[in-house]
Amino acid sequence: MNKKQISMVTFAMILANVMAGLDSTIINTAIPAIIADLHGIQFMGWIIALMLLGMSVSTPIWSKLGEKIGNKAAFEISLVLFVLGSLFQGLAQNMYFFLIARTVMGIGAGGMGSIPYIMAGFIFDNIKKRTQVLGYLGASFSVAAIIGPLAGGYLVDSLSWHWVFYINIPIGLAAALLSVLYYREGQIDKEPKFDILGSFLVVVGLVLVLLGIQLVGLVSVWTIVGLIIAGIIILYFFFKHESHDSNPVIPIEMFKNKALMGDLLLFVFTWGAFLAVNTYLPMWAQGLLGTTALIGGLTLVPNSIADTIGTQVVNPMKARFSEYSLIMMAIICMIISSLGLVILPMNTNFWVITLVATFSGFGVGFIFVILQIKVQVDAGEENMAPATSLSYLIRILAQTVMAAVYGVIMNMALARGVKENQGITMGMLNKLSDAESAKSLPTQLLPTMRQIFYKGLREIMLCATILLVISIFLNYYYNSKNRKIEN
Repeated sequence: MNKKQISMVTFAMILANVMAGLDSTIINTAIPAIIADLHGIQFMGWIIALMLLGMSVSTPIWSKLGEKIGNKAAFEISLVLFVLGSLFQGLAQNMYFFLIARTVMGIGAGGMGSIPYIMAGFIFDNIKKRTQVLGYLGASFSVAAIIGPLAGGYLVDSLSWHWVFYINIPIGLAAALLSVLYYREGQIDKEPKFDILGSFLVVVGLVLVLLGIQLVGLVSVWTIVGLIIAGIIILYFFFKHESHDSNPVIPIEMFKNKALMGDLLLFVFTWGAFLAVNTYLPMWAQGLLGTTALIGGLTLVPNSIADTIGTQVVNPMKARFSEYSLIMMAIICMIISSLGLVILPMNTNFWVITLVATFSGFGVGFIFVILQIKVQVDAGEENMAPATSLSYLIRILAQTVMAAVYGVIMNMALARGVKENQGITMGMLNKLSDAESAKSLPTQLLPTMRQIFYKGLREIMLCATILLVISIFLNYYYNSKNRKIEN
């Protein structure tokens, strides 16, 4: 490709990362308005979980699809799915249609978030230039994530929640058009065997397990147990199949590396914990303090900025501290946020909860760099690429599972509150989550309803804190005897 073509394709990849960054935070400011309008507070966790589910089950398949049909076609298909998912979410008139559309968006996001990094590897032979471009992609995601809460709050307050999805349409179409016009992919030298059976097994297995977790409290115990057991059985056959496949969806040998397993487990527990603060903080501001969506979104801005700062301060500290100490510092920062939100009273000042939550952002940015380095070092040069891809998949899966778990925790807290307080219904709690709709609620019942919501939020933050305490023990077990990271 010539210089102009490369520039345009690079811009298309940046636009894809902008959309991904926006959606990672913009949705959190819109959730209260969505559940108030579509009457689906019991599906609050599903809004996040199904997006992540689509990403998690599709991520390992997208790279294989790129090998089969070309990265250009795979990238463009992922963009189209993301745009269609955004459009249908904006048009949704009921929660069920909305959740289906969100799943479609998640499937597109799985390819949109992974394929550009593969494309960059083929487009830019020069390592220095490639590193620079990857930096642009990372920076575009981070900046969009910082802007997301403000943009989401403004759109919800000024127009409606539908526009947090419509905003993706012109961006996505522009990225797809640039790819179609300017991306010139070389001839696909080989047509590797696509592991259809493995892809099918991993998708079905994960869907059944995650669906079983999400349905806790909504269907019978036996239905839940059946779904989870069926999912586990299918995943067992998936791993058995992958161990003998010449082109596996997931490289099973990665799981035999003890040090690498420690890194992946730490990713699981810390990322699962971070999701609690990042998702439910705007709801605290809007549901308990009665703020607008814009003000609720502001709670995440310092968090996102601290995340970016955390990624930048790690490198100079590697020479002075062991990886064990650095990881411990990050976990403690995250505990300050999650445990702080357990302890803080319901009517805590807006700026106080924002400040407390900032520690979580710094900690997760800090630990991401450390663990990503460790993954690559522990995997060895020969397995660096597949291990890096696997760590991304593991993070998404962890957030998918915990999004479902947090949703169940909130649903059970709300159900208890409705049962224990006559005159309060689930429909009323739907309206509580959004400042505008909350104005129509009986004033005398507002304190009780907020107390119910507060108990649910505290239980979620307590669960996140437990995950982080487990992370401390995992870090001690796997890393306490390790030396400093090699520079």
